[in-house]
Parts: sequence; structure tokens; C-alpha cells
Amino acid sequence: MTMTWEQVHPAINACLNLTCFVFLILGRVAIARRDVALHRRRMLTAFTASTVFLVSYLIRFATTGAHKYPGEGIDKTIYLITLFSHMVLAVVLVPLVVQALRFALGGAYDRHMRVVRFTWPIWMYVSVTGVLVYLMLYHLAPVLHPPT
Repeated sequence: MTMTWEQVHPAINACLNLTCFVFLILGRVAIARRDVALHRRRMLTAFTASTVFLVSYLIRFATTGAHKYPGEGIDKTIYLITLFSHMVLAVVLVPLVVQALRFALGGAYDRHMRVVRFTWPIWMYVSVTGVLVYLMLYHLAPVLHPPT
């Protein structure tokens, strides 16, 4: 079975979100061990994965538009709540991550630590829910609501 680009592209985006999530955890572990250099590399990798995701997502949205969740029921409600919270927090997250990065790269570590106390959990949530939204829309929905 050959997959089309329209099927592969969302999967790539989900992988980018998952990559970001993994490197956020690895970055947190590195700083907990006081390995600043490793922390920096891992967090820059998370930032890169998020940036590539954002560009890729915007391209996908521009080329194929919004994708409607098929069917009705509690699964659609859960999907919409997850999607809405993901989107709102993703918009909030962008300036927070940029600010955290600016502080860290500029050596303002005290300010960096104050910002990342709430930026890191939001970033984790956005990364995880990005993967969940993909799984719900492209894998759960077709099983629960097959085309008639």
C-alpha cells in the first residue's frame, strides 16, 4: 500500500512533536545533573524540532486546509477540547520559548529559570497533545467513524 504525501505529512509533524517532547525531557534531565552544555544542546534540539514542526504545519495547513474530525460523540468532544487547548497554549508558548532562549543565550540565567518554570510544562503539554491530536484525527477517528 502506497501512502500519499497528504497521509505522510501529518505523521512527520507528529514525529517532530514527539522528538521535541523527548528532547525536552532529556534537556530537563541534563540540567538536573548540572550538565549545562548538554542541557543547551538538547534544548536547542527541542527548539529546532518545534520550529521545523511549525513551518511544516503551516505548509500543510496552507496546502490542505483544516481537517474536520468525522463523526459525533464523546470522542469528538475529547478531540475538540484537546485540540483547542493545544492551539491556545501553542500560541502562548511561542513568545515564552523565544524569551527563555534569549535569556539563556544572553547569560541571564536567573531570568531564564523564572520563565522556564511555566514555559517548560506548557511546552511539554503542547508537544504531547500535538501527538495525541494526530493519533485521534488520523487513527482513532477512522476506526470509530469509518466512511460510509
